[in-house]
Amino acid sequence: MKELEYPFDGEWILSKKKSIKKQLLQENGPFLQKKIAVLGGSTTSNICALLDLFLLNEGIQAKFYESEYAQYYADAMFDNPELVEFQPDLIFIHTSNVNVKRYPTIRDSAAEIEDKLTQTYQEFEGMWEHLYETYHCPIIQNNMEPPAYRLLGNYDCVDLHGRVSFLNRLNERFAEYARAHSYLHLHDIAYLSAVIGLDRFSDPFYWHMYKYAVGVPVMADFCYSLSHIIKAIYGKNKKAFVLDLDNTLWGGIVGDDGPENLEVGQETSMGQAYDAFQTYLKSHKDIGILLNVSSKNEESNALAGLNHRDCVLKPDDFMVIKANWDPKNMNTLAIAEELNLGADSFVFVDDNPAEREIISSTIKGISVPEISTVDKYIREIDRHGYFEVLKLSNDDLSRNDMYKANLQRAQTVKNFADYGQYLASLEMKAIIKPFEPLYMARIAQLTNKSNQFNLTTKRYSQTELEEAAQSRFTFYGKLADKFGDNGVVTVAIGKPEGDTLHMELWLMSCRVLKRDMELALLDAIVHRCLSKGLKKIRGYYYPTAKNAMVKNFYGDLGFTKLSEDPEGNSVWELFLSEGYENKNKYINVMEEEA
Repeated sequence: MKELEYPFDGEWILSKKKSIKKQLLQENGPFLQKKIAVLGGSTTSNICALLDLFLLNEGIQAKFYESEYAQYYADAMFDNPELVEFQPDLIFIHTSNVNVKRYPTIRDSAAEIEDKLTQTYQEFEGMWEHLYETYHCPIIQNNMEPPAYRLLGNYDCVDLHGRVSFLNRLNERFAEYARAHSYLHLHDIAYLSAVIGLDRFSDPFYWHMYKYAVGVPVMADFCYSLSHIIKAIYGKNKKAFVLDLDNTLWGGIVGDDGPENLEVGQETSMGQAYDAFQTYLKSHKDIGILLNVSSKNEESNALAGLNHRDCVLKPDDFMVIKANWDPKNMNTLAIAEELNLGADSFVFVDDNPAEREIISSTIKGISVPEISTVDKYIREIDRHGYFEVLKLSNDDLSRNDMYKANLQRAQTVKNFADYGQYLASLEMKAIIKPFEPLYMARIAQLTNKSNQFNLTTKRYSQTELEEAAQSRFTFYGKLADKFGDNGVVTVAIGKPEGDTLHMELWLMSCRVLKRDMELALLDAIVHRCLSKGLKKIRGYYYPTAKNAMVKNFYGDLGFTKLSEDPEGNSVWELFLSEGYENKNKYINVMEEEA
């Protein structure tokens, strides 16, 4: 819903929240169902109502638990029976600087101030650890916005007695803990309040009148920012840009003005703005976001523009460049197909409002930010939170190389009449092993992102995966070939009961489809079962809007269907024998990495 995308009218959203929710429930879906506990140090009713709307707009339907006013600490530490019964999937601790009770005074010694800081921090750390030990789910914690006043003026951020200094130091302790514990995610209201303006964000009228720590006029901005973390936790992030060229990446029309006359670089103010925008985009490439071009241009002109000496972005920075006269919606869908990504993985950026309208009206799920002038492009795109980062993995940093290698593979397959010969030519090598700490973050990331090749679409936090490694049969698989290393691409979890292994999770990254990695993993699962005396593997398929491609997956592997209900949920079984023959013929599965 466009009314829930930046820039929006927060007060209008709040006034129309019931009718907006009704519309979202009618038009969106199917929804991912999640239970969210909100433990507040201030009034949270409108926080839940607004957050509900932004999550519904992202395909997440939330059921909320709210602590009583300012009872966040008691609920967290003393196991409120209602919260225990609720069993949240995610916990949000909505505190702010009004909940800090131990601010330093001017007469405190440095040791006394340090003691106040440590006690304040330890109360939060104790909450996080107790909540996590009890509920084993992600926790989101606000950091602290700046104080309402500075007793020492500008010196308040320097002197240990200043509240600014105290809150800055407390925020850094929060950040240190979050860096070391993947289950804790910080909602950066220190930054958000600066963007909005502290006087509006922490308007004392709303605190004294209603006990709202966040001003009502900007509460939607707060919830929008918070929703970015939640959608990232549940795999709703975007993965790629599709970018126009003329008057989007540079000023001017390359086919008319010539590449030498384009406005980009440091010579003019507008050229500097385009340079900043290209630098912003290239930074996204560095965190694993895929850059692509769809431009109405001759390809030679497009490449000449990108090879302009002052362009930050060069042709090699892009995965796919579509420079032709085809409609841009066709080009965008073609890019999605080449990269083997859903169209809802893309953000389309074009200065032309007519092109934006065509894309948004013809391609379901794609994001199309409204942009105005180049000096505002970065802000207008960045505020959407399309690519919210929870943790950077090595796979994120090398994702562009992995996708480029995939495009090379797609070109190579055209040279073979026999697909088996093509697979043999790839010289594939795999590692398939039980979960290891080194790859746990990537495994968690995969469970929350992969949708098309995911038999049960269960989502796991990193701690839940660590627990599974102690009580389940777990498998991760890495795949490399002559074009490059794909990293961790497949994950499976099975629960042994009696003589049967029940497959609770089986997923694979779509970037390695049709390369027999699923056969190599099946072989590994079978051999693990046989070594433990198990005689059967039972597989489960739960249909979603995206995973129809694996509806008959178990049948294709030789399983027998035991049942299927009217909703399409099916159960499959494979009997094991000591004479089992490996199905994988083309992948060399190694014991250790080279």
